[in-house]
Amino acid sequence: MNQGRERAIETGVTLVAADRNYEKQLIAQARLGEATALRRLVDLHKDRLFAFIWRMVRHHHDAEEICQEAFLKAFGSLNSFSVDYRFSTWLFTIGYRVCLNHLRRKRAVSSEMDLAVLPGPVDTGPETSLESEEATRLKESVWSAVDRLSPPQRATVLLFYRHEMSCHEIARVLEFPVATVKSHLHRARNRLRDVLEPVTEQDLQSFRNRFGTTG
Repeated sequence: MNQGRERAIETGVTLVAADRNYEKQLIAQARLGEATALRRLVDLHKDRLFAFIWRMVRHHHDAEEICQEAFLKAFGSLNSFSVDYRFSTWLFTIGYRVCLNHLRRKRAVSSEMDLAVLPGPVDTGPETSLESEEATRLKESVWSAVDRLSPPQRATVLLFYRHEMSCHEIARVLEFPVATVKSHLHRARNRLRDVLEPVTEQDLQSFRNRFGTTG
């Protein structure tokens, strides 16, 4: 078992190293102005960057424009990027700065959800449909609470929970000390708990009433 685990670890390390080396090659080619390398860098990171930015601004068109601006800024200053760091972290830093500038210019951020990025409903019976409604309401309550956080707190929560970045990586993206990142996480959790506690209890009670559960 230990040998198998060691082989799995070694394979994982090799794959990560290969990915980093491939990315370094792309960056070197992009610095020479090769369009194919630029397109591949975009393809590698556009989905995660867009998901983060869309959650920050909650507007599909604005998120697309911010993503484009972030990539243009990144490619325009590619010579200043150090390959000792992750390109994704540097790119998210630029994207976050553009987001903040956008939010400062446009205080009233749209809360409309882009239904095109959501999976369609699956009808598997009346009970499942009712349960899905409860789950959907709870999920919407969670995201509504996240949207009420300050931009730095919202970004910290998204990067930590959705993009699974460490506090050190988030500190690089947001250009905060690690202690500040941890403080944002702590305050955000407390605010989310305060906002969601009554809503969650209400949803649970509704679920019990509909399905006759007592536990």
